[in-house]
Amino acid sequence: MNKFSIEKLPSDILRETAEKHRKLRKQKKLTQADLAKKTGVSLGSIKRFETTGKISFESLLKLAQVLGRLNDFEKIFMSSNDLETVEKLFSDKTRK
Repeated sequence: MNKFSIEKLPSDILRETAEKHRKLRKQKKLTQADLAKKTGVSLGSIKRFETTGKISFESLLKLAQVLGRLNDFEKIFMSSNDLETVEKLFSDKTRK
């Protein structure tokens, strides 16, 4: 993290995302080779991602799909109004 700012740097997020991915993959008892077969992403790309955090966006989405996290990407560029609407819908449903 940048010592002069509270916000994380892209490099911080890359490393954290790779670490979260690796933990989730292991939690689901998948080897890197298993994941490569299921996604069509090369084993080398998966190894590089888990080591450096670098991967193409398309490959990242393929990994996320197999790990059951693809829907998380739909929230990335939602406006705050969209998020408030979604939160309101869920809070209304839980009260009923």
